[in-house]
Amino acid sequence: MAPMPALENLSNPLATPAQLATSSSSLDSIPTDLETSIRYAAVRLTQAAGILLQLPQDVIAQAIVTFTRFWVGPEGGSLAIYSAKDISAASLYLTAKLSFKPTSPRSIINVYTFLLSPEASPLDFVNPRLSAEKPSPETYYVSEGSYQASRLGLMKVEALVLRTLAFNTHVTLPHTIALTYLQTLATSSTAVSKRVFEHLNAALLSPQLLYLTHQPNALAVSAIYLAAREEGVKLVDDEWWEVFDVDREELGFLVVGMRSMENFAQEEREKWKGRSVPLTVEQMEAELETRRVLEAGE
Repeated sequence: MAPMPALENLSNPLATPAQLATSSSSLDSIPTDLETSIRYAAVRLTQAAGILLQLPQDVIAQAIVTFTRFWVGPEGGSLAIYSAKDISAASLYLTAKLSFKPTSPRSIINVYTFLLSPEASPLDFVNPRLSAEKPSPETYYVSEGSYQASRLGLMKVEALVLRTLAFNTHVTLPHTIALTYLQTLATSSTAVSKRVFEHLNAALLSPQLLYLTHQPNALAVSAIYLAAREEGVKLVDDEWWEVFDVDREELGFLVVGMRSMENFAQEEREKWKGRSVPLTVEQMEAELETRRVLEAGE
């Protein structure tokens, strides 16, 4: 990651163009589309786990950013070596530990075991055959022996995440900044505020890694601009975004990126309909082998 700007409390370390151009996963010959799908599913997994653990949304969002940073650049992690589910769990555990609402290893392990159960999980990308029947507790039971082994693994992956990020766990979110900007713009529309937060939360899942390429103030401004347009609320005249240090080109890029999230999510649902997304190294290797067989048969 590049050095942070002077105002640390309002900015984040951003990924450099070189880091974005080359990842460890691509160096290990993992197709870009598969890497994107796995990251997207793992971010959704992180979000679901955070909700079940009753963690605040800001803690969950920070964990998602931490998870995403882990994979960026040739010095980052590779999906050929590390399971996305493990990095997700470690990122959430680490972020919660640093917050005012830490959670225990046992809670993390129990929740992830449930969400990753092919029979019990409520997540369609883990359990494509969702059923209205109540799942058997045996399908996500964690024995004491399994817990101890999983706990040791969680601690090791947590240390790995910290080393990979050079112990830089700083994450500034744009949500509070957006509220301040809305007050400055004298915008009191509840609908606009709601849409702003929806766009900022959806951007966490962006395949364009918007939280790693743009500062929080730019994300906040873009979400406000898009939300106001969607709700038909007129903001101040002139190019007001420049007051918040965002130029028209950056604004346009981010607005397009945020607007594309709905189509991207729909495409991912259709792509993996009836199939589970590989969230472990073994599952990912099996997916690659399936693709090779299909390509050879064409």
